[in-house]
Amino acid sequence: MTDTGTGAASEPAVSHRIWTVPNALSMLRLVGVPIFLWLILAEHDVAAFVVLALSGVTDYLDGKIARRYGLISRLGQLLDPIADRLYILSTLLGLAWRDIIPWWLVVVLLAREAFVGAMAPWVRHHRLAIPPVHFVGKAATFNLIYAFPLLLLADGDSVVADIAQPLGWAFAWWGTGLYWLAAALYAVQVRGMVQRKKAVIA
Repeated sequence: MTDTGTGAASEPAVSHRIWTVPNALSMLRLVGVPIFLWLILAEHDVAAFVVLALSGVTDYLDGKIARRYGLISRLGQLLDPIADRLYILSTLLGLAWRDIIPWWLVVVLLAREAFVGAMAPWVRHHRLAIPPVHFVGKAATFNLIYAFPLLLLADGDSVVADIAQPLGWAFAWWGTGLYWLAAALYAVQVRGMVQRKKAVIA
């Protein structure tokens, strides 16, 4: 992940480098999206579980490496949320298609994406930079990315499935709530940026 936090005083330097280890991990995650979707629709659940789990691990590692070694880049800030959203979208559609999760959950999470997307013209109109990813947003993504492998694992009759089901839904509920909270915070961020820009111009 390439979360840069929100504290302006401690904001790390952001480069324009393309070929960094965190960016390579984000690119690998993007390559894994269609592979995962095919695996889950073809009901190759073990392989789908492995791909999804690996995406969660690389999602954690790219942010840690970027911050630890000063490899935060503009490209990484773009690729990371795209990969997150594509994994969440493909997982939602795949699991709903398999009747593992209800379609209303898909609607709730996609409505959040539409809410955030509706602010994009506002940001472009005022020529603002994309706000940095908020900690709450990363926590929401973390919960959702770990919820889906558990819910996939819960689709069975084994003891492991019985254990995975409550854990998966706990992550899903927390993730959904935090996802909407992050959207509200994003709106506040954008509103503040617009007000500060207007104050500077005035």
